[in-house]
Amino acid sequence: MSRVKEFDVDAACDAALELFWRQGYEATSVSDLVAGLGIGKASLYATFGTKHQLYLTALNRYIARGNERFVADFAGPGPALDGVRRLIERYVAEILDESGRKGCFVVNAAMEMLPKDPEVARVVERSWDALELALRMALSRAKAQDEIGAGADPEALAGFLLTVLQGMRVLGKGLDHAARVRATAKQAIAVLEAARQH
Repeated sequence: MSRVKEFDVDAACDAALELFWRQGYEATSVSDLVAGLGIGKASLYATFGTKHQLYLTALNRYIARGNERFVADFAGPGPALDGVRRLIERYVAEILDESGRKGCFVVNAAMEMLPKDPEVARVVERSWDALELALRMALSRAKAQDEIGAGADPEALAGFLLTVLQGMRVLGKGLDHAARVRATAKQAIAVLEAARQH
């Protein structure tokens, strides 16, 4: 009969996510994880594998939660462009929030681990692909609903917005970031408005 784990695996995953998100991969030691998760080293390895495997688990957990949030921006009836605008505004709010100074875990992972770590690169690319696809689908729906002009290119707009949103995340880690982030978001919304059907 196998022993029942004496700790909450979900809570331990959340604690690992917070540690890696705040400190990064290299700066987070196994000792930090043991202390932060409140479990022994043997239990850590038996449950999660290596530090690298736990990092991938934490990163995927963060992405799954983020995907739920941005899909909600595009869900439901009504103008599709409104959903895209809500997403941009939510990014701004999160970046300018004081707790947001640790940045986006995905962007942090990209800056620290790419291109040297192909496994992390695949996870990051899948995250970006999912966001770009959601944007493209929303913009295609906007075009089908005559919210944007016939000449607008949903694929090009989605790629542009993906780059802008991720760039805003990077800017958000700077010391004097608020004005830049707001100005960038304002310009992105202006691009959407320029594509709007008149």
